[in-house]
Amino acid sequence: MNAIKSKIENRQATAAVIGLGYVGLPLAMEIAAAGFKVIGIDLDQSKIATLKQGRSYIQDVPDHIIVDAVNAGKFTATSDFSALKDADTVSICVPTPLSKSRDPDISFILSATEEIRNYLHPGQLIVLESTTYPGTTDELIVPELEISGLKVGSDFYVAFSPERIDPGNVSFNTHNTPKIVGGITPECTEIARLFYSAFIERVIPVSSTKCAEMVKLLENTFRSVNIGMVNELAMMCDVLGVDVYEVIDAAATKPFGFSAFYPGPGLGGHCIPIDPHYLAWKLKALNFQARFIGLAAEINGMMPTLVASMVSDGLNRFSKSVRDSKILVMGVAYKKNVSDCRESPALDVMRLLTDKGAKLSYNDPFVPSLRLGTSVLQSIEATPAEIAKHDCVIILTDHSAYDVRQIVASAKLVIDTRNSTKDLHEHKDRIIKLGAGNNVPSFSTHDDSHDVVKKKAASH
Repeated sequence: MNAIKSKIENRQATAAVIGLGYVGLPLAMEIAAAGFKVIGIDLDQSKIATLKQGRSYIQDVPDHIIVDAVNAGKFTATSDFSALKDADTVSICVPTPLSKSRDPDISFILSATEEIRNYLHPGQLIVLESTTYPGTTDELIVPELEISGLKVGSDFYVAFSPERIDPGNVSFNTHNTPKIVGGITPECTEIARLFYSAFIERVIPVSSTKCAEMVKLLENTFRSVNIGMVNELAMMCDVLGVDVYEVIDAAATKPFGFSAFYPGPGLGGHCIPIDPHYLAWKLKALNFQARFIGLAAEINGMMPTLVASMVSDGLNRFSKSVRDSKILVMGVAYKKNVSDCRESPALDVMRLLTDKGAKLSYNDPFVPSLRLGTSVLQSIEATPAEIAKHDCVIILTDHSAYDVRQIVASAKLVIDTRNSTKDLHEHKDRIIKLGAGNNVPSFSTHDDSHDVVKKKAASH
């Protein structure tokens, strides 16, 4: 039997995870829980120090999981890549952001691969989990590793297995979310399948790394395009005087051929706003224009400006301008019940209103402080008295902790971008709800000036 297969089956393999963020740390803990020794590698010294103290910085990984893994001798954290010499498997879970020009930034992947090459040895399994464009594993990682003189498929093994993390999801986690694996060769695929099957309930092999890379991009492009469609539908319904949420919920009663998506203030998180651009970039290089991706990005990118326009229109009802108005933002995380602010549309809305001279405050039970441009803001306590001091309250993230009834009862004006007020029957005169048929967009959907996707600040 192949040596690496035997080590995996007997739980004698040592696994390394490069990048201990939202993807890497949960993955490392699952591998450790299955009985493997795990080496976690990250260049962020503060993360390493925190983990060595038995504390977690990831919401979905409780402290006791870290403590148990460390005490059992199954997990160590380091910033020293020389630890890779002892690793039988290496999982790459580093960031893959976009550059300022919206092109893929794969520098973290390349840096990690160079480090792996320095310690590459026969029998190792290398798996890329970071989201990237189709062809990255074949065209970049393998040639870099083969500089070592070792050959993929015979001396070492390479596969791609896309991360499918959904922060804050209480139903699906690393262990029970099906795992896609595609290797450079059939043997690479089989060894990767064997490895992940040791700690994940279901593993689905596909024919190639390129197919596996495309799976992840399809998943997030599907969401991006459908969210873009329903965001445009919300604007249509405002023009037509129809409640978009009533329309969607009625359509969702059809038992086939329809999946419900809901509008919001824009796209957020590290995946959905970014991953489709990886696919579009790759296709552009092949002289193919990904029109759906571009259109969805345009529509989703205009939503923060639409929300800012709703605030302006709402304040006008009270003969007030945005300038010098006190505005309270409820929720700055990109989605409910998480602390992750990456690419959050709330930041774009806040930046737009600040530029218009608004005096902003925010509340988020998961985000105690927030950098906005050169300023650092602190989450305030959203008491009824504090809410009443503001000219406008914007619900941008619908955290479960929010008492929406109390917010509306205390506020002068509420801009609801998440349908949080759907069950309220009182104080409706204070509420302006996105897509509820009571707000006509005050700008042309063909005006490029609203596309804040192109204007992300470095504060992200």
